[in-house]
Amino acid sequence: MTKLTKDTWILVADGEKALFLKNLTDGEDPNFELVTKEEQENPKDYDQSANKPGRMQDTGVQQLSALDDTDWHELAKERFADDMADMLYSLAHKGAYKRIVLVAAPKILGEMRDKLHKEVSSKVVGEVPKTLTNHPVDEIERIVKEELAA
Repeated sequence: MTKLTKDTWILVADGEKALFLKNLTDGEDPNFELVTKEEQENPKDYDQSANKPGRMQDTGVQQLSALDDTDWHELAKERFADDMADMLYSLAHKGAYKRIVLVAAPKILGEMRDKLHKEVSSKVVGEVPKTLTNHPVDEIERIVKEELAA
């Protein structure tokens, strides 16, 4: 059975943007339509950090070691993956889709997969570990078709 059928949804996401697409045709000649788009403003970590990294006293005389600061940019990406998992659950619970393909950067895909509710996981028919959020829709169609056929 082909993974990409009529009315299959496709979530194309990275850590800051998500496109919810719907296939209007079949897997042989997919035609994706944008259902909705979600974006999060996530400035670079440097712009979000308030302080210089902290210092800690070392064992030697007047020696200090740097402490890692929180990477706010990366943390926001992880939270965005959590938000997408919650949104997928809400949409699945409302019956918005019966089948979905997840297309995301490998790290985001892994984080999202860990957060998916069973109701959503049962509807996932394919995964494509690629970042395609800034590609035109016709190119997303081609890449997803090729990846799911492999």
